[in-house]
Amino acid sequence: MKVFRFSHLVSVAALAGATAFAGVVHADSDGYGARAALRTGDIVPISRVLDTVTRQYNGDVIEIKLDRDHGRWTYEVEIVLPNGAIAELEYDARDLKPLSAWGHELEKARKPAG
Repeated sequence: MKVFRFSHLVSVAALAGATAFAGVVHADSDGYGARAALRTGDIVPISRVLDTVTRQYNGDVIEIKLDRDHGRWTYEVEIVLPNGAIAELEYDARDLKPLSAWGHELEKARKPAG
């Protein structure tokens, strides 16, 4: 499993212009790193992840992890919900399709679709 961490309070990066974060990628040991995946469209930029999460949930993003396991790229996102709980969201890194979500009262933090 290859893991790439984008922490250091990603929400601060969002306030400072998340597009600057979109280019922060690292190559892994097998030569097919996040930079290549971004170039080929296998993953979306982190700015799109932040946009998606903030459109879907109330709360503050505190960590985004790009993971490649068994050939599949995923984004794992941690957010602090308004109730103070930490929730974890997992998205397919190619199209940001939600894969899983868990956290205490997470559904109460979900924003209405629209």
